[in-house]
Amino acid sequence: MSFLGTRVRTAVMLASAFVFSALIAHAADVFDFIPLGGRSLLAGALAGRNAADIQAVVAARHTRDEWVAYLKGHNAQFPAVQKLSDKQMLTLADYMSFNLPLSAKAPSAPTQAAWEKALPLDGRDMALEYCQGCHIITVVVTQDKPKSGWLGTMHKPSHIQIKLTEPQREALANYLVLNAAIPIDDVPEDLRAGGATY
Repeated sequence: MSFLGTRVRTAVMLASAFVFSALIAHAADVFDFIPLGGRSLLAGALAGRNAADIQAVVAARHTRDEWVAYLKGHNAQFPAVQKLSDKQMLTLADYMSFNLPLSAKAPSAPTQAAWEKALPLDGRDMALEYCQGCHIITVVVTQDKPKSGWLGTMHKPSHIQIKLTEPQREALANYLVLNAAIPIDDVPEDLRAGGATY
């Protein structure tokens, strides 16, 4: 192959890689309308904190209400928490009540990305990973149900085969109670297509 042919092939490969990267970025952005889950919120709170503050959090077990009180009382140690809305605070505290103390080893470099890899899935993650296998995510996140309604859906024959533990189903239901009921006007038009309802 000539030098020019090699350069053209390289340029085409680079252009293809750029387009592919742009498509992946767009795919990630399309779900930005769904509120962050506890994994992302906790990763942001822990990123860059000192080891003592991190250990005090990841080694403790509290109820959701106790975690809310702890986070509000220690917001100087966790500046990211100060910026959270009440709903985000409850989402974070609920996630912490289900997943802490942390059984996995803390990342050696406590960046947000490292924490996001180390922490268990949250309700948003589970909704995106498991619910979309059968229907568009809009079917889930636009509904307004109490926890008993979400758990009832998750225990129907059409949903019980989804590989979630009972604590994960509870955590997903709690996330949806706090963060679903998204108005259809807030959903990107591409995701407003009809689908099954429960």
